[in-house]
Amino acid sequence: MKVGAYRSSAMLLPLAALVAGCAAPFPVGPDYRGPSGEAAPPARWQVGWLPKPAPSAADAPSLPGASAPPAEVRAASGELLRGWWQQFDDPLLAELIDSAQGASSTLAQAALRIAQARSDLSAAQARLLPNVDVGIAASRSAVTFGGPVILRTLAQAQAQSSWEIDLFGAIARSREGAVARLLAREAQWQDAQVALAAEVGNAYVGLRHCERQLELSEDDARSRGETARLTAITGSAGLQAPSTVALARASAADAANRLSRQRTECELLLKSLVVLTARDEPALRTRLAPASARLPQPQRFRVDRLPAEVLRQRPDLAALERELAAASADIGKAEAARYPSLSLAGSIGPLRSEAGGVTVSATTWSIGPTLNIPLFDAGRRAANVETARVAYAAAEAAYRERVRIAVREVEEALLRLADADEREQSALVASAGYRQAFDAAGVRYRAGLGNLVELEDARRTAVQADTALAELRRDRLLAWISLYRAAGGGWESPPPLVRPSSGASR
Repeated sequence: MKVGAYRSSAMLLPLAALVAGCAAPFPVGPDYRGPSGEAAPPARWQVGWLPKPAPSAADAPSLPGASAPPAEVRAASGELLRGWWQQFDDPLLAELIDSAQGASSTLAQAALRIAQARSDLSAAQARLLPNVDVGIAASRSAVTFGGPVILRTLAQAQAQSSWEIDLFGAIARSREGAVARLLAREAQWQDAQVALAAEVGNAYVGLRHCERQLELSEDDARSRGETARLTAITGSAGLQAPSTVALARASAADAANRLSRQRTECELLLKSLVVLTARDEPALRTRLAPASARLPQPQRFRVDRLPAEVLRQRPDLAALERELAAASADIGKAEAARYPSLSLAGSIGPLRSEAGGVTVSATTWSIGPTLNIPLFDAGRRAANVETARVAYAAAEAAYRERVRIAVREVEEALLRLADADEREQSALVASAGYRQAFDAAGVRYRAGLGNLVELEDARRTAVQADTALAELRRDRLLAWISLYRAAGGGWESPPPLVRPSSGASR
């Protein structure tokens, strides 16, 4: 401890600014440059046939082609994807998605992880600045050497500061990793948001399809019941064989059984939608009733030019890529620990001592560097570097696999859309034709020119055709939703700012 007259504490401020503001002069470890070319998404889709474009190119919005620059691709495709749910002519669907996102515990937990990552980043950034502490001490003591007692009072206030000079980039790499992990947590929140929107969309489409199937089942049960009634009347008059009456009765009972099962299935789907959206069930039933059995219809837009670059906006890929960047920063951090570290410490404060009527006032200060040189650690630091490199390799492998999965998901959605387009016209013709044949069989049966077996066979074929058409339309909507999910959803809103209250449990 040095004692002397201190003229100005401002002498420490330029040094503090220098240490806090300068970058590491000798950074070690790899500089992150992104995934290698092998891990990047492909330039175009490998799909042999694609959904037909809308009839008029002027009326159908499209995503930009693969030849567009990545920034333009992301901007244009993101703009279209952000309005994805507004493209459906059903405002209730977007409303239910908003309700689900407001009630989701998964999203709430993801938001809390963002808040934690922000705190970690603040801690990493704080290491770039000096630590300053202030201590105040006072004591009173008595001293005697065989004579009078001398009372001594000592009072001191001292400001202490320390800085770690980031010679080899350990602090910079820590901050780099914290930034990357924060971005990864934000992307994970976005991914949870997109996944939840797709889940609600699938549930809503499933419910509307079930309501359509319920309508078909009600019509079928009503028709079979009327046939059974008429057959029973003619049977009582001796105009129908008992076996024919029994067949009509069995057919009506079978239709009633399937109607009951379909009604139960619709109730279960509605309750699952209640859970997802946290809506009051009676109120939700009221909102759903006006458009019962009506599938939402998306606007037709061209997907034949959907670029592979759009995968770069997928939040799950973005999260893994940021985790890869954080793993790269961890390598540099572990590598820097193998090199010497330099820190600078200083203190200053007034001192007042009073003893035997004599008062002494002084200002004490000290400043000096500390160099820590690692000599022997039995290979611990080297092992930490190797561990970090292995973690990076694992993160890169996870990213590569996710890219392959993302490509497969987009191409599967495109193929399903193309398949639905290819089969729709045939399904419409089949449904109309079989329904016409059933109506004709009913006319012949009621006129006594046909038999019940012929009528029931025509009915079964017509019901199957109507069901197949309804399922085709449902599958097309589910494929649109799959494409929304596979293309990343457009990142519809910024991550939330979450500041959990102390003691709160979520």
